[in-house]
Amino acid sequence: MPGEGLIRDYLDMLAAERGAAANTLSAYRRDLADYLGALARGGHDPLAMEAGPLRAYLADLDTRGLSAASAARRLSCIRGFHRFLYAEGLAEDDPSAPIGGPRRVRALPKVLSVAEVDRLLAVAREAAAGDARGTRMLCLIELLYATGLRVSELVALPRAAASTKERYLVVKGKGGRERLVPLTEIARTAMRDHLANLSVDGPWLFPADSESGHLTRQSFARDLKGAASAAGLRADRVSPHVLRHAFASHLLQNGADLRIVQELLGHADISTTQIYTHVLDERLKSMVRDLHPLMDE
Repeated sequence: MPGEGLIRDYLDMLAAERGAAANTLSAYRRDLADYLGALARGGHDPLAMEAGPLRAYLADLDTRGLSAASAARRLSCIRGFHRFLYAEGLAEDDPSAPIGGPRRVRALPKVLSVAEVDRLLAVAREAAAGDARGTRMLCLIELLYATGLRVSELVALPRAAASTKERYLVVKGKGGRERLVPLTEIARTAMRDHLANLSVDGPWLFPADSESGHLTRQSFARDLKGAASAAGLRADRVSPHVLRHAFASHLLQNGADLRIVQELLGHADISTTQIYTHVLDERLKSMVRDLHPLMDE
């Protein structure tokens, strides 16, 4: 692979100095391999190049059908790579410095209503009656909606989480940052019921079906879409991430502070949580409409 050593050095720095997660490192490796492969085919050296080849590469991404959001993420990865080469003295210049990023339109997150989540949970409870697989699905959904965990955090919960006497979980999220996540009594009950139906030993609360390790994100997402269809919901509207969005949006609709929701979601920056400000806008409009003394005139 062209530039394999450079990619390895950059990823090692991200892991050691910035605590980048394994999924992030894997995605960056793919992006940089694609980029350096394109440079090699054009006869360009990443250690001695100007902005032109990078602009050409970005234009090619557009012809390949990448969305503006995906292209922006790719450019962010490439910028970091060239800044690293420049900072380490491996390159005399940073060709990414004059490059402007593609304009991104930040889409509002897909969100289920409270009634739709209730329907999903009702179907999961029916399927859980006397069935170990159904009990597992109910536990996954109850936990996800009650805590707003990332799906990667959820499926990797240790078995000990189900028997804790505490009313919270200690979760290690992105960058190795730990946070406390409160547990509802319903979520704790769902974990205990699931644990009682587990027929295999091991360290995971949600062990994989047919191999060692824990349940994969893909398997959970597939089964969740099946539950959504059974609840009369469009499967393409339901995913683990959509339930995480529902958790945050429903908290804000009921008066939660944005900073508290940021902490619960494990967002390092409040700007990430601000995708939910449309919920706050609607709540503020409703408050003015219902409470302002002149609104009845």
